[in-house]
Amino acid sequence: MNLNIKNETGKLKSVVLGQPKSNGPIPTLAESYDAKSYNTIESGIYPKEEDIVFEMSEFEKVLKKYDVEVFRPKIIKDYNQVFARDVAFVIEDKMIISNIIPDRADEQEAYRHIIDKVSWRNVVNLPEKAHIEGGDVIVWDEFLFIGTSYSPDYRNLKTARTNEYAIEILKEYFPKKRIIDLDLKKSDTKPYEGILHLDCTFNPIGEDKCVIYKNGFVDEDDYQLVLDIFGEENCFNVNDEEMFQMFPNVFSIAPDVVVSDKAFTRMNDHFRNEWGITVEEIPYREISKMGGLLRCSTLPLVRE
Repeated sequence: MNLNIKNETGKLKSVVLGQPKSNGPIPTLAESYDAKSYNTIESGIYPKEEDIVFEMSEFEKVLKKYDVEVFRPKIIKDYNQVFARDVAFVIEDKMIISNIIPDRADEQEAYRHIIDKVSWRNVVNLPEKAHIEGGDVIVWDEFLFIGTSYSPDYRNLKTARTNEYAIEILKEYFPKKRIIDLDLKKSDTKPYEGILHLDCTFNPIGEDKCVIYKNGFVDEDDYQLVLDIFGEENCFNVNDEEMFQMFPNVFSIAPDVVVSDKAFTRMNDHFRNEWGITVEEIPYREISKMGGLLRCSTLPLVRE
């Protein structure tokens, strides 16, 4: 397989979609590894497997409607495998294998049959101390936007997934990229006060636009930098509640086609009426309760 990911919105040819089956029992609060899951477990509204299966099948139908080749990880019994983006990610022709949190280390073996399709020269295994997950990496032509945490509590935060060392490693592999690190607010238990991954607060759309949540950044200058790059008129700003509902975490099949949650009325209408983008609406409310949404569920392999 010849990998090719140069941005977030080029016409999608092949992708890995996470696996909804055999999720296992509802986790305890101690077992949760993000603030949104913590909130839904505490509230007694953690999703049922049948609903997760239904929502992901609706997503797969849309992908196949646009002739996208869809791969799936092998099923691990009683294991949450919904969020493919965390396991690995692709930049240009390289697949970077994430050093994910220990709770999810077994997940990578379920992708072995997919990774084996890629030339070994193009598979990057990071040093053990380089922590990074695909949700924190946004590829946008000459830019690499990377979400991280510079908090002194980094080691104690389950939601701090990407460290400075991993960013330095990516600079070595992609010396021609302009790498922009963005310090994200973090919380393991309060979903309105922390951002799990960069794509939960910022996501490019179309040719030159983006969805963004201002309060997700520690430093307002980081937010302003993104506005300067895209142009303020090209940025759709979401509020606190819309961030909680995971508005930024939509998924582009092409520059003019976005898959979005059908509940995101204000944003979907803006995409259609202001930006001329086709919006494929599907239900994804139950999966959102686990701390991720549409982009989190995918690992794009090839875009035109």
